[in-house]
Amino acid sequence: MASNSSIPNHIKAWVYHEYGNIEEILKFESNIPIPEIKGDQVLIKVVAAGLNPIDYKRALGIFKNTDSPFPTAPGFDVAGVVAAVGSEVRKFNVGDEVYGDIHVYAMSPNSIGSLAEYTVAEEKVLAHKPSNLSFIEAAAIPGAIITAYQALEKVECSAGKSVLVLGGAGGVGTLAIQLAKHVFGASKVAATASTAKLDLLRNLGADLAIDYTKENFEELAEKFDLVFDTVGESGKALKAIKEGGKVLSIVPPVSPPVIPFFVISDGGVLEKLQPYLESGKVKAVLDPKSPFPFSHTVEAFAHLKTNRVIGKIVIHQIP
Repeated sequence: MASNSSIPNHIKAWVYHEYGNIEEILKFESNIPIPEIKGDQVLIKVVAAGLNPIDYKRALGIFKNTDSPFPTAPGFDVAGVVAAVGSEVRKFNVGDEVYGDIHVYAMSPNSIGSLAEYTVAEEKVLAHKPSNLSFIEAAAIPGAIITAYQALEKVECSAGKSVLVLGGAGGVGTLAIQLAKHVFGASKVAATASTAKLDLLRNLGADLAIDYTKENFEELAEKFDLVFDTVGESGKALKAIKEGGKVLSIVPPVSPPVIPFFVISDGGVLEKLQPYLESGKVKAVLDPKSPFPFSHTVEAFAHLKTNRVIGKIVIHQIP
């Protein structure tokens, strides 16, 4: 194992020891044993961490049958610096700047996530951080962009197809609009948001910005080839598709003909999208309140749970 000599044995982290509401159970601790790395893993000195709704849902126990043992430090998205590499790691060296969604499968995540001084991740879920992105921007991207990319790929988004993104101003939605337009080449991209967020949708590449506070997307005369549901409205979405169209939802439970979707973390997707991120064609969208300092992680989760977040919430600087 190649490593940086200043790695501590114990680390600071936000952790919980039981399931419940994340704002009530999450505690700051400064004596958590540093996670050990296996041969195919990388130890990361965390610089910034992105928050996702799955973090507080996990804290409620939705994965309890397959979850890691307590204590749990939440956090899927990481941006940081490689501190050590396992014996089988070939892609990364100590000192490299990396980012990724560190849990391969959401339903069986690691104990120590990204809300910790150090975390471990398998080599295959990481990529080199695009040089033009700050650590804060990089931490806002992995889980959401991999979800958006894999979901659009699954429904065969391509040139000539029209796409409607439900929840266009959210973490996954902001990236789904950009990928549908600039990577998959959809002929028309529509998205829903509240009144104040419509300009954001247009700036990201939406041809049609729908104000859900004033009109029902499912009643529009125009129908779409694909509907990407990030908000849990798949029933209504079925009324918005053309004959032979598809609805995919990332919000369970869903029933056929809606296509359910579960992300599998993959650094290869981040590598594939690197040219788009480095050219600025696809960019991170940060909530106006981001970044939250590490000491305000509980407040950051409270803000995330309002469902009014624009883009992503990031925690920075992690000690």
